[in-house]
Amino acid sequence: MSSDPVASESGAGIRTVAVVGSGYMGGGIAQVLALSGRDVVLSDVDAAKAEAARVRLLDEARRFVKTDLFDPGSVEILEQRLRAADSIESAVADVDYVTEAVFEDRQVKADALRRISRAARADTVIGTNTSAIPIGELAESVERPERFLGVHWMNPAPFVPAIELIATPQTSEDAIARVEAMVTEAGKVPARIADSPGFVANRLQFALYKEAVRMVDEGLATPSQIDTVVSNAFGFRLALFGPFAIGDMAGLDVYAASYESLSAEYGERLAAPERLRKTVDEGNLGIKSGRGFLDIPSEDVPALLAYRDAAYRRLSVLRRELGAAPGLDAAAQAEKESGQ
Repeated sequence: MSSDPVASESGAGIRTVAVVGSGYMGGGIAQVLALSGRDVVLSDVDAAKAEAARVRLLDEARRFVKTDLFDPGSVEILEQRLRAADSIESAVADVDYVTEAVFEDRQVKADALRRISRAARADTVIGTNTSAIPIGELAESVERPERFLGVHWMNPAPFVPAIELIATPQTSEDAIARVEAMVTEAGKVPARIADSPGFVANRLQFALYKEAVRMVDEGLATPSQIDTVVSNAFGFRLALFGPFAIGDMAGLDVYAASYESLSAEYGERLAAPERLRKTVDEGNLGIKSGRGFLDIPSEDVPALLAYRDAAYRRLSVLRRELGAAPGLDAAAQAEKESGQ
């Protein structure tokens, strides 16, 4: 992980940050923002818990440096940039940005956001790290909601690039732009999306999980078998491309035909989306026809396919070098022995 001790001036004035909720996610967010050159103050239910979190994060950083997960010098940056506060109010009183990362409970988050917005400066931007609660609902607990937005980090925060930025109709462009600049400087990949329960990442993730559990219930495969298929098939590709890029490269006519077979067995639940049918009927089949869901220039297609093949090859080599994830082979063996 990059550890640049000096944030650039393009961060639109966000130089100081408070993290409310110093658990696993909040702690990881604090590490990332401190290592990007910002002064970060941690707060929790009391001063002792916040200080314990600070100590834990420094110890974790030492382990990460030893295992090459953090760059050399990261511990020294965190020692300089990261401190614990006596209370939520003292943490947020004079910072440019607050990220709320308390427990994923509507009432707990609403209470925390009320305390934050009452104690923070009027110009302080406030972000909530919720996984699925609509941002518009949480905005009702925030004074001056024009400075409030969803900033959804992925677990583990130091290592997963994506961050979802979710505005409400009241959120100002300035607030979104300031946070977008800040997380980009911290090495993350932000995406602005609309406000909806689960947003993009979790709506897709939980849809997949539900179908996987259904397959276990149907006796189609065991959990370990499904994990093996997913991680070595389309999940392997998803490490590098999103579903629309993968579909355009595979051919949308192939997708439409596959949906016909699926819907014959499973009905409307797995019928072809209407937009896919319409796209195929218009002759837009992906890169083979020049256009699909994505408008990929034809002159870039050979380079794209060469990139894909090289990337898949390198990912395959990396996975062989890493070997099997600890514990998963034992889990698969336990399934076999139990007759699942």
